[in-house]
Amino acid sequence: MTLQEWLPDLRDRLSRVPSDDTMRDIRILAAHAMGVSPSRMTLHMHDELSDDMVKHISLLVDARMLCTPVSKIIQKRSFWGREFAVDLDVLDPRPDTETLIAAALDLGAQSRVLDLGTGTGIIGLTLAAEWPNAEVVCTDISEKALAVAKHNKNALGVADKVTLLKSDWFEAVNGQFDLILSNPPYIALDEWDDLDFEVRTFDPRLALTDEADGLSAYRTLTQHVGLHLKTDGHLMVEIGHTQGSAVQALFNSAGFIQIKCLPDMAGRDRVVKGVWSTQ
Repeated sequence: MTLQEWLPDLRDRLSRVPSDDTMRDIRILAAHAMGVSPSRMTLHMHDELSDDMVKHISLLVDARMLCTPVSKIIQKRSFWGREFAVDLDVLDPRPDTETLIAAALDLGAQSRVLDLGTGTGIIGLTLAAEWPNAEVVCTDISEKALAVAKHNKNALGVADKVTLLKSDWFEAVNGQFDLILSNPPYIALDEWDDLDFEVRTFDPRLALTDEADGLSAYRTLTQHVGLHLKTDGHLMVEIGHTQGSAVQALFNSAGFIQIKCLPDMAGRDRVVKGVWSTQ
């Protein structure tokens, strides 16, 4: 049997699973089982599948039938042209977060960078890879998340320039930085039930919500950043698409200047940034 011959059955098995693109899901799962790139699956659609390969693909599809995200099944996610390991202990990186990376890269290379609440490490590790001379510190309160970030920093070849630190925000952080970034938990508690089932079930709750109004992390960051951000340094945070005005107000109250709210590719508010001023 070939994958092309099997497709109708696979599509039927996944027909009740909410997905933006069921065929894409099948291609990624099959490519993972077959050890080929999803972008080259067209060349392998008529390959004869061994019994072991059929069993492997079937197991992956069974997991997807339970609404497990594809990235959590294959335990990797592509982000900014690189692959990162993911598991159930970390937030699954979203394309929206690339808005934060783009904003940081627009500054030009920074010497010292702090990524607070790093999870998989996608923000800090991506910048470490893009800026060869940068010194990067990535923190998280979760030891399990830091273990994933450690795997990723080794896989990306940036281990010698990235420090991983267990810290509750700034608690264990020392020194000052040119750039501080964070994608904190910003889902308000009263929005929890509106989240997709996949998100509520397969992403760690700690990485999603502050169990309050969704702004707690931004208050902490803006109130305590002055000890760790150099004068004229930048703070950049990812936000929920309805939080632009509230987060900009927190930046303003803390003394930031040149405050801006940047949209994601869908045109929704996604990043707030500001410059630290001591005047």
